[in-house]
Amino acid sequence: MIRFIPSVREDPAVSTVQGQCDPAFAAVQEVFEQNFADGLEVGAGVAVHAGGRKVVDLWGGVADRRTGREWRADTPAFGFSCTKAVTATAALLLAERGEVDLEAPVASWWPEYGRRGKDRTTGAHLLSHQAGQPAFERSVSAEEAADTAARAADLAGQAPEWEPGTAHGYHALTYGWLAGEIVRRVSGLPVGEYIAREFAGGRDLWIGAPDDVIERAAKLTARRGAADPGGADAPRAVGDDDVLARLASAATDPASAMNRALNNPHPGKGGFNNPVVLRAGWPSAGMIATAPALAGFYADLIAGRILRPGTLADALRPRVSGPDRTMLVDSAFGLGYMRPSMTFFTPRAGRETAFGHTGAGGSIGLGDAAAGLAVAYLPNGMGDQLSGDLRAYRLVEAAYASL
Repeated sequence: MIRFIPSVREDPAVSTVQGQCDPAFAAVQEVFEQNFADGLEVGAGVAVHAGGRKVVDLWGGVADRRTGREWRADTPAFGFSCTKAVTATAALLLAERGEVDLEAPVASWWPEYGRRGKDRTTGAHLLSHQAGQPAFERSVSAEEAADTAARAADLAGQAPEWEPGTAHGYHALTYGWLAGEIVRRVSGLPVGEYIAREFAGGRDLWIGAPDDVIERAAKLTARRGAADPGGADAPRAVGDDDVLARLASAATDPASAMNRALNNPHPGKGGFNNPVVLRAGWPSAGMIATAPALAGFYADLIAGRILRPGTLADALRPRVSGPDRTMLVDSAFGLGYMRPSMTFFTPRAGRETAFGHTGAGGSIGLGDAAAGLAVAYLPNGMGDQLSGDLRAYRLVEAAYASL
């Protein structure tokens, strides 16, 4: 039985945590509330499905710090790279239907792409960050990024930075105009329109949001409060200090692969609150969704209601694992989905079976067919990734522990 959860906070800046939570998953609620109590949140939503039903739907805080607007049940938030899993699912659905062969050269359906050492690049390379095109060669504005065909043409004209298929490096933003081009070329529709037609219709989930959704969406903001303390059970890498030093150096070096990949196109005035970006719906990092909608997407995915189980199982088979040329830590990817690694922290219970995608600032979407679990967490208080933001990890950990 799911019960309504009222939760009262004395600090008016931290709005009441509200929603519904099955008593068996009270640990998720406790972690969520503690994040607010510790000053780690501005506003956020978290949702969990387990055993084929929704067991957690909680929200709290403020959606817009400037106006004080509260986060509500239907407040959508920007999902950053959680978008990539949705875009990949669209491409996988087309492949499942026999409309595209992901193991064939990209040039077989995108002739212009087979130039400058890219003639052997496959659709699977595009989906698994092996294409060697983690960044645009020239600076691209938010307005230019809205022209999907032109940006895809830019990438078709570029030479890869490594031989496709021989290494992997996170294609933070170019992914949307590479993997997304599978959908646009084959279906004839932009990614946002295709997913709305095929599996996102009726959900509060958009890649390319209408103005009324943009108006009520949560506004991204920097957190003001305590640093995330981590904890004894927090995931750690060997040589953490060296890793953090490399990341900090790459983040401030304009020529580094990380900097070039993460910051071009630039979202422009207002950052990722810029309506130009939100309307365009970058297929790599442009989704706006509520936590229940994103969790529901993963629940349908693991239940076989979007892709056949065999299609999903093959997509989850790790295509790459190990040093990431862009992010400088180990990462692992199937066809579009992250697998457990240093870029996708997963509790021990899910390290063999979990999949999904994280997003900048702390967001996550996760599915686990073996556990029957789907989780989504979308905050608007941007976390500091270099310091190891573990808000999402602790929520996922609590969900697994509650099974």
